Amino acid sequence: METTIAAISTAMSESGIGIIRVSGPEAVEIVSRIYRSKGGKKEINKVPTHTIHYGYIYDGEELIDEVLVMVMRAPRTFTGEDTVEIDCHGGVYAMKRVLETVLKNGAKTASPGEFTKRAFLNGKMDLSQAEAVMDVIQAKNEYALKSSMEQLRGSVQKAIREIRKDLIYHIAYIESALDDPEHISLEGYAQELLEIVEKAQEEISHLLKTASDGKIIKEGIRTVILGKPNAGKSSLLNVLVGENRAIVTDIEGTTRDILEEYINFHGISLRMIDTAGIRETEDVVEKIGVNRARDMAKEADLILYVVDSSRPLDENDEEIISMLDSRKVIVLYNKTDLEAKVDMEELKERVNHPIISISAKEETGIRELEKEIKNLFFSGELSFNDEVYITNVRHKEALMEAAESLRLVKNSIEMDMPEDFFSIDLMNAYESLGRIIGESVGEDLVNEIFSKFCMGK
Repeated sequence: METTIAAISTAMSESGIGIIRVSGPEAVEIVSRIYRSKGGKKEINKVPTHTIHYGYIYDGEELIDEVLVMVMRAPRTFTGEDTVEIDCHGGVYAMKRVLETVLKNGAKTASPGEFTKRAFLNGKMDLSQAEAVMDVIQAKNEYALKSSMEQLRGSVQKAIREIRKDLIYHIAYIESALDDPEHISLEGYAQELLEIVEKAQEEISHLLKTASDGKIIKEGIRTVILGKPNAGKSSLLNVLVGENRAIVTDIEGTTRDILEEYINFHGISLRMIDTAGIRETEDVVEKIGVNRARDMAKEADLILYVVDSSRPLDENDEEIISMLDSRKVIVLYNKTDLEAKVDMEELKERVNHPIISISAKEETGIRELEKEIKNLFFSGELSFNDEVYITNVRHKEALMEAAESLRLVKNSIEMDMPEDFFSIDLMNAYESLGRIIGESVGEDLVNEIFSKFCMGK
């Protein structure tokens, strides 16, 4: 924290602008050594905070680049420290030369995530907000971005602090009563505490229920396309992706391996996985592909079962239907542009899942598929006005540990155990929740979290 750090904060590729960020106690002084205004002055260390200045970066007497320099003084900065951002031309070599000049004049290279880590250590944000910074950068869809932005604004922090506030009050009350029983009575207190514990359990349970939706929001719906050979699986993938990513032929067994693509349906990410057609085969390579398809189906969030309506159901369809029990499935009655050989009503009796008529060839029925996916996973819509979604696995684990500790408190109350038993498990729950916002974490965990960040952030 006593050093001044610097890094390139934009992508290392050709672009209009590149940004070199400098943060620390010597940030302004270091940049003043290499900056000259258009009139040749160097006194950028005397300019007011939160101002932008046009000029040039020099390495000694060598002109490096034409730049804009933004000066921001502590504490009103992202890191809470003096910060300078140099906007130079976005060429890879130009950015590297400006950074090298900054480092040459006293700054140290920033580690991945070190700017955000300093913001956390300086109290500019809690750990859940710091993690949300990276989630914003990595957001793959509209909902993931909205959820991450709400967390960045403190939605998770607020929910956790509300629960912890009640817990710490009652921990302190129990400890005070045990230390001073003459003046603080615990008679009848167990019933009062039980109500507090049940309220906290309910709030944690609600947060945990959002975790499955949160995972889907962040990572996308793992969607596996199943069907027998030539049912139209690859054609469907091509329609959804909007380009010819999968090879389509009339030859059975064309698709032999797994093909993955990310697509967006009105803000929802689908991790689409096209698989080999399910059938018995003697072809060694195709057999591996079929086995992979079966394995993928077991791990899927959603299965799209493509039925070739122009051919009667056979033993391959029977195997697929047997794999669909207790899974989220949408059945796609494909090739509706051809004469039907599969009765729709008979199919409805065989599969207890939504059925949508489509033609991958004529690209019909896709809108209905989008609506059904949304209804199947999010009851038709997602709202971020009041809802907090848990999208981080670390947060989910901490919530589960807190829930278990509160269960033990409730058991102790019901078994009429001594009050010090209540205090121990309440404190465990309090500390588990504290790990989410960074108030009960060790240095190793902090370092591990920020090491996953990108450079310059």
